[in-house]
Order: sequence, then C-alpha cells, then structure tokens
Amino acid sequence: MGTTSERLTVPRRPGGAAQRRNLVVGLLFISPAIIGFFAFTMYPVVAALYYSLTSYNILQPPTFVGLDNYRRLLFNDSDFWVSITNTLYMVVIGLPITLVLDLLIAFLLNLKLRGMSIYRTLIYLPSILPSVATAVVWLFLLNPNYGLIDGALGVLGLPQPGWLLDPSWSKPALIMVSLWASGGMVLIYLAGLQDVPTELLEAAELDGADSIQRTWHVTVPMVTPVVFFNLIIGMIGYFQYFTEAYVMTRGTGSNAIAGDPAGSTLFYAIYLFQNAFDFFKMGYASAQAWILFWLVVVFTVIIFRSSSLWVYYRGRN
Repeated sequence: MGTTSERLTVPRRPGGAAQRRNLVVGLLFISPAIIGFFAFTMYPVVAALYYSLTSYNILQPPTFVGLDNYRRLLFNDSDFWVSITNTLYMVVIGLPITLVLDLLIAFLLNLKLRGMSIYRTLIYLPSILPSVATAVVWLFLLNPNYGLIDGALGVLGLPQPGWLLDPSWSKPALIMVSLWASGGMVLIYLAGLQDVPTELLEAAELDGADSIQRTWHVTVPMVTPVVFFNLIIGMIGYFQYFTEAYVMTRGTGSNAIAGDPAGSTLFYAIYLFQNAFDFFKMGYASAQAWILFWLVVVFTVIIFRSSSLWVYYRGRN
C-alpha cells in the first residue's frame, strides 16, 4: 500500500458570475408574475388598509380619521348589521343546503347508466354561463306575474310565493339560483366519488354491508376531503355573494340603501359596493373590506380547526 496520500477531487462550483446571470435570467422570466402580484394584489391591500383609516370620497384627498370608520360600522350603522345577517344566512343555511344537494346529485351522476355523460354535461353547463345572464333568466322565471315557476305551481294547485318580492322567500330564491349554477361543485364531488377505492366497497359488501351502509361508512368518509374543499370555497364565495342579488334585486324598490324587499337581499358585498361607488365613501368601504377579510379568516380558521374531527385522509387517520 503506497504512502502517498491520494488527493480527493472536489467538483468546482459554478463561478459567481454564472450564478448571478442565472438569477437575472430567472427573475426576468418570472417578472410578469412578480409585477402583477405587487401591482394588483399587494398594493390594493395596503392601499385599502390606509384608506380604511381615512375619510376619502375619491374627488378630494383622503383625511386621516383613525378608527372612526370601524367605530361607525360596528356601533352606528344598522344597515351594516343587516348586511351581516343576510350574508350569514347564506353561509349558515344556503351553503349546507348546497353542499348536501350537490353531493346527492354527484351520487346520482356516479351511477353506471347509459347516457350518463349527457346528464353530467347538462348539470355542468349552467356553471359556465355568465352570472349576469343566469340572473336575468331567473329573474323572468321567478316573476310572480308571468314566471314559469309560479305558473307551474299554479297548475299543480300549490301556493305561489312572491319570490324576490317577498322578504320570506327572497333569500331561498337566491339559494335556488345558486344550486342551479353549482355544476362545478358537483363535478369536484364526482371526481372524489370516482377516486373511492373499489376494494373497500367490495370488502364492505363481503362483510354484509348493504348499499346504504357502504355509502355512509365507506364512501362518505372517503370524500370528506372533497367536502372540506367545497366547504371552504363555498364559504368564501357566499361571503362575497354579489352578482345574482345585485342584478335581480337592485332598483326594484324605493330604498336606495337596503336591498329589496325590505332589506332582505342587502348582502355584505352589495352594501360595500354601494358605499364605494354609489355614495363615494371609499374610506368607509375600505373599512368594510377589511372587516370582511377578518370574518373570512375567522370562519376559515374555525373550519380548519374542526376538520380533524370529521375529515378523513387516507394514510393519515
């Protein structure tokens, strides 16, 4: 064995100039995304936080008022609390109804029947229509004088609600419109159902479980991650609920602030829009936007914290 120590060959690292050149090239490629993020996301967020502390009507320079906008919203604005109540109605009542019925529709679309692709297409099509077009169509369908829905109910001898003219039926009518256009959520459910391992269903069947037991004890737990995803997305969507209610109810009554009828469709996003673009109270609307942000954060945290109790992940539970 030789006494001369062998020299280890250490691979040379690229030079500093080459690293800097690669960094510059990489930054150039992602610069549109970086510029867009700061210009269209970070700047509006920071600007809204600043304006929420000011009195700003767009036409004149903002005047710093501190937390006065938040104090007025929380303690002196009854319409603000009306909008909170209406929005929570959609989140607490409308969202669970949407989640359950869409899951049931997904179960039906998952059946092995001839022509099922046609039914899946028909269910999904309304979700790709523009929201304004959907609202206009349903505005005619729900018309209590000549609408097709009340006409069909009259033929069957059933009561004919006033829908958007009745405070008791206005929000259920909007939930019905949301259900009709929730094909995207159904499609996500369907993908989750088709990902359920067939061997688990077969094992449950061999153990004597009937179809209802297999659905409740095998299929439903396996799709809870999909339910969790739809719950988060749906919750955020209902907190920002705007287009359908704005198109279908705005301008149908005498009160320019409260959503008709009798303030039953004054949702948070509509009231924020009115303050910002109808009354030019941009600072006041910015404070509303930040309150909405924290409302969504709180509900999201609650849902995430509770997910460990009911969401099942394969390989983790």
